Amino acid sequence: MSILILIVTLAVLILAHEFGHFITAKKSGVRVDEFGIGFPPKLYGKKIGETEYTFNLIPFGGFVRIFGENPGDAAENGPDKARSFIHKPKITQAVIIVAGVFFNVLLAWVLISVGFMTGMPVPVSSAPQGVSVLNARVIVTNVLEGTPAEMAGIETGDALTSLEAPGERYENITVLGIQDFIARHGGVEVSIAYERGGEKGVSRATPAEDIFGSVPAIGISMDEIGTVELLPHRAFFEGARMTAGLTLAVGGAFAGLITDAVTGNAELASLTGPVGMVGLIGDAAGFGFAYFLGFIAIISLNLAVLNLLPIPALDGGRLFFLAIEAIKGSRLSPRFVNIAHATGFGVLILFMLAVTYQDIMRIVAG
Repeated sequence: MSILILIVTLAVLILAHEFGHFITAKKSGVRVDEFGIGFPPKLYGKKIGETEYTFNLIPFGGFVRIFGENPGDAAENGPDKARSFIHKPKITQAVIIVAGVFFNVLLAWVLISVGFMTGMPVPVSSAPQGVSVLNARVIVTNVLEGTPAEMAGIETGDALTSLEAPGERYENITVLGIQDFIARHGGVEVSIAYERGGEKGVSRATPAEDIFGSVPAIGISMDEIGTVELLPHRAFFEGARMTAGLTLAVGGAFAGLITDAVTGNAELASLTGPVGMVGLIGDAAGFGFAYFLGFIAIISLNLAVLNLLPIPALDGGRLFFLAIEAIKGSRLSPRFVNIAHATGFGVLILFMLAVTYQDIMRIVAG
C-alpha cells in the first residue's frame, strides 16, 4: 500500500510540475508535442489536438516535450517556426521554464491550507495568534543515535504521556517538566509511558551525562504539538505563511548540502530516495490525513527548490543558460547545450541510483 501511495503521490507532484510548463507554454502560443507521465519506454499514448498524452514505464518522473525547446531541432526553419519555444522572447522562455517550480509551490500551499481546514498539527509555540490549539501533547521530534532513548526503543513521533521513577510519578507533562524530571534522575531508571499509532507502551531509560552537556538526559528532542483548525480564508492565509517558511527552510537545507559537498563533508547516507520514501510516506499516512498532506507539501517544495538549482537538465540549468544568452546577446552552441543537458541528466540518474542503493542497504541492515 505504501508503494502505491508513493507512486500516486509522485505522479501528482510531477503532474503539477509539468502542468505548469504545459499550460504556460500553451497560453504563450508555444506548441506542445507531448505530455508524458513517467519516462520511456511508452506504454500508452493518445493524441488530442496537437499534443500526445503518454504513460511510460518508469514511474518516477515525467516530462513535457515543447516544440523548439531543444536547440537544433525542426523549430529553426519549419512551418511552425513562430510557435517554437526558441523564437519566443527571453522573458517568455523564462516564465515557461519557471512555471513548473511555481506550480509545485502552489500545490504545497493548497495542501497545507487544506490541512489547516481539516486540522493541522502545529507546535503550540508557533500556532497562529488568537487561535485555539486542541489536544496539545508532548511529541518526540528526534532521537539521537546511541543514546538511552534509542536503546529503550523510543521513536520519533511518540506522544509522551507520563514519567515515573522510584517514589515519584509525573503526569500532565510539559517539555520543561520532562527535562527537569530527567535531569533530577541521573543514573536512575525512568519509566516513560507513550502512545504510538493509537497504541500505548512503556519504555525504560536511564538518564546519562555527556549527551547534551553535563545535565543528565536520555537523548531526545521534544515539542508540544496540537491541532489547529481554521476557516478557509484564514487557512489559506496561514498556509501561505507556512509555505513561505518551509520554502526558506528547504532552500537552506539544500544550501547546506551543497556546501558540505564542496567541502567534502557531505554524507550520502543522510539522504533518502524513492525506496526510503516508501516507509516515510507510510508513516506519514499512519499519523493522519493532515500529516500526510504536510508531508506531500514538503516533498513538493523539495522538488521545486531542487529544480531551481543551476544544474543542466534541471529547470535551473535551463534558466542559467538562458541568462547567459541574454547577457551575451546570442545563442549558445546547440551542440554544447544538448551535451550539457545529457551529461547533467546522466549525473542525476547516477546520483539517484547511489541514494537508492543506500536506501536498500539501510533496509537490509535494519
